[in-house]
Amino acid sequence: MPTDTAHQRAHHDSVAARLSTLDRYLPVWIGVAMLAGLALGRLIPGLGSALSAVEIDGVSLPIALGLLLMMYPVLAKVRYDRLDTVTGDRRMLLSSLVLNWLIGPALMFALAWLLLADLPEYRTGLIIVGLARCIAMVIIWNDLACGDREAAAVLVALNSIFQVIAFAALGWFYLSVLPGWLGLSQATLDVSHWQIATSVLIFLGIPLLGGYLSRTLGERAKGRDWYEGTFLPRIGPWALYGLLFTIVVLFALQGDRITARPLDVARIALPLLVYFAVMWGVSYALGRAIGLTYERTTTLAFTAAGNNFELAIAVAIATFGVTSGQALAGVVGPLIEVPVLVGLVYVSLALRRRFPSPA
Repeated sequence: MPTDTAHQRAHHDSVAARLSTLDRYLPVWIGVAMLAGLALGRLIPGLGSALSAVEIDGVSLPIALGLLLMMYPVLAKVRYDRLDTVTGDRRMLLSSLVLNWLIGPALMFALAWLLLADLPEYRTGLIIVGLARCIAMVIIWNDLACGDREAAAVLVALNSIFQVIAFAALGWFYLSVLPGWLGLSQATLDVSHWQIATSVLIFLGIPLLGGYLSRTLGERAKGRDWYEGTFLPRIGPWALYGLLFTIVVLFALQGDRITARPLDVARIALPLLVYFAVMWGVSYALGRAIGLTYERTTTLAFTAAGNNFELAIAVAIATFGVTSGQALAGVVGPLIEVPVLVGLVYVSLALRRRFPSPA
């Protein structure tokens, strides 16, 4: 009998084979989606304003639709009866908490002050990005890199809980308290726990509930073989369709602002590039050092490297205004994060052979 790890790896490979055309050209599709969004935002007057107007309580409905479409197929693949094997892995859980809530915000704070000391609005925007841990798009990066789906579900849920509890307090610490201790200029952050909880509920709660109900009711009605052999392959490609739709909408919303200030975008991009590379590399090395499998090392790395751009942008706009430098810094986040983490998916897959094969 194969181990759970071997079975999961075989299952990932079989799904990847069925999506080979889509997967093989994924960087191309993402590049096209980014360019299409930027072009639409520039060429269609009022498109960004029209898309921005379609929102409820600060949440963009087009982006919410794309993220839900993206996350549901992946969360429907999770074997929820195996979550106890993840919750018992204290090494991974503790490592994830340290990486996400101690190292990540501190690293972004340091990079923002080192590289954007003369641009206070962008600096503050980047610090906010560093506080918003990813609970959405990381699900698909992990799946594309053949990470552990059950571990990803648990770590994302854990980050969601900490996000509701700690985001506002960490914002106060990194924007006001710590700069005061260091003799640096201070800023304030006006964000409610309800705003954060709403983001978590929409972008994680809804697709997680949908995935759980699909798995439970589908297996109960027709069995696991039908569910994994017939149902999942049918809905699987929609995760990438949702990703591409989200990218088009996001860049259409902000395309005019991005293309109008290329030098500012380049300044903001530099600390982001360093941040994503360092967070992913440190997390990956830590996973190897503590003896995690390839699947869980990959999950640890991607859940630590990604950020919740939707929350960061919403908080920056609510606090500083839609035309603020803080909001622009949040917008540049996914502009850099998407291609970098796609590249790291391929780096991760290339490193897979360095891990011992499961028994």
